[in-house]
Parts: sequence; C-alpha cells; structure tokens
Amino acid sequence: MKNVYQIKTVADYFAWRSAKPEHPLVGILDYERTSAHPDRTFDGLQFDCYAVFVKMAKNCKLKYGGGTYDFDEGSMVFVGPGQQVGISYDPDYIPKGYALIFHPDLLLGSELAQKMNEYNFFSYSVNESLHLSNKERGVVLSVFDKIQYELEQNMDKHSKKLIVSNIELLLDYCLRFYDRQFLTREIPHQGTLQKFNSLLCDYLSSDKPQKHGLPSVAYFADKLNLSSNYFGDLVKKESGYSAQEYIQNKLIDVAKEKVFDPNKSVSEIAYELGFKYPQHFSRLFKKRVGYSPNEFRTLN
Repeated sequence: MKNVYQIKTVADYFAWRSAKPEHPLVGILDYERTSAHPDRTFDGLQFDCYAVFVKMAKNCKLKYGGGTYDFDEGSMVFVGPGQQVGISYDPDYIPKGYALIFHPDLLLGSELAQKMNEYNFFSYSVNESLHLSNKERGVVLSVFDKIQYELEQNMDKHSKKLIVSNIELLLDYCLRFYDRQFLTREIPHQGTLQKFNSLLCDYLSSDKPQKHGLPSVAYFADKLNLSSNYFGDLVKKESGYSAQEYIQNKLIDVAKEKVFDPNKSVSEIAYELGFKYPQHFSRLFKKRVGYSPNEFRTLN
C-alpha cells in the first residue's frame, strides 16, 4: 500500500472520520452519527491502537493479514497495534456500524493488560472475522452502550476501571462466540484438519525436513491461507491437540518406523526428520515414547 494513514492515537482514527473522541485513550464511533465519509485518498491504515469493528452494512472490503474479506453485515474484525489494513469501497457504500478504538496505555495497571495475549483474534486474518448471530450482536451492542455511557459521564475515579472492565467483558464474550463459530461454521474450514494432515505427511515423506528443518505451525498455516493463531485454535478444536503437539505426534510416528531400520543410525534418522542436533531428537523421542530411540529399537 502506497498511501497509508497512521493511527497513533484514538484521535487520529476519529479525525480520519471527521469526528472527535470524548476520551484521549478510548472512543466509540457510531458511523450513522457522522455524515462525513473517511478520507478516501488513503488506501490503508496503520494502527498503533486496538480496534474492534462491528459491521452493519455491506460493500466495504478490507485487506488484512494477506487476504481480502468482504466485511459483511453482522460481522466483527479485530486489529491490534502494529497491524496494517487496506480498504476499498463500492461507490454507493454507506457506512453503518461501530468502531471501538482504544490505546494500549488505557490498559496500564489493569488486569486486562496481562490478558491481552489471550485474545488471539487480534492477530487473525480478516477472512477469519467473527460472524455474529442476532442474539450475539445484541450482546455486543449492549456492552458498547455501557462503554459509551461511561464516556458520556464526567470522568471520576471509577471511570477507567468501569470502561476497562466492560472492554474485558466484550472481549470475553467474543472468545465465547469464536468458540461457537469453530463448532458451527463448518463450511469455510471443512476438511482443514485433513488437508493439514496430508500436507504434514507429504512434508515428512519428502526431503523438505533435511532442506528446511522441522515442520513448523507457521509453514502449514501459510499453506492453508490461515494465520498461525487461528490455525492453531482450529486444530485444537478439531483434534484436541495444539498444532505443535499434532506435528510432534506425527513426527514421532514416522520416527518409530525409521527406528526399525537397522541400517540407519539414530543420528541419520534425526537429520532426516529435520533435527539439527541428534540429542534433541533423542530427548523428544524419550519424552513422548518413554524410551530412547536405541532402547525402543532393542525392545521391538
């Protein structure tokens, strides 16, 4: 993107929409309450803040995380500091929805600051948006109303705590809704685990481990056009194992077969599987199997 608008503060985003926030560190923008369109001379936004978008209209496309997503009615997108978003509009696009923008400094000294890493959806690709049911949308908007209520009051010693608590409540609800989506929104991810397993088997049966090293979560997430965090959550939901554990399980299964070959040393097997150091292979093998590779070979 050539022309990127920098959003270093909450006020920067509001200025892009010709509006002003009521608080320097947090604000909710209701797109229907501002008649001004965003400055369309910019084709992208660079965020140093957190942003939570609730979309209530169609015909706005976002480019984010290597993909393009038609930001449909009733969906949410989460953007974290350091991320860049490209935007394109249909000529007749009329904005409808909400944006919650808050600066990381708002969270300083709060428990939420320690929890932000738990909300993986802030690093998801935009084509992994949260798609809300009508009831879920009602819950989200009710929390937005509580935050907005606090922003409209005279600030006192309770204000920050109540605002941050409601942001935490919102994010916790979104965690629940994402869990529901993993279980019920089957079509976009149908067969993902099978594709992952096939790619993993192909990787381990080729010379890629010797050329590129051990198979990584990021490698397969990229092959499946998913972000690493979302891919990891999806594998966990479908298999019960983390993506890394799933890879290690398959790696050990292949290793067990190779250990039976009396013509190969443990070091040769380790290098074939992508380990730089044979002792790392032996350590992992014993941890997962209960025996060292040589002991396992002797026992069998």
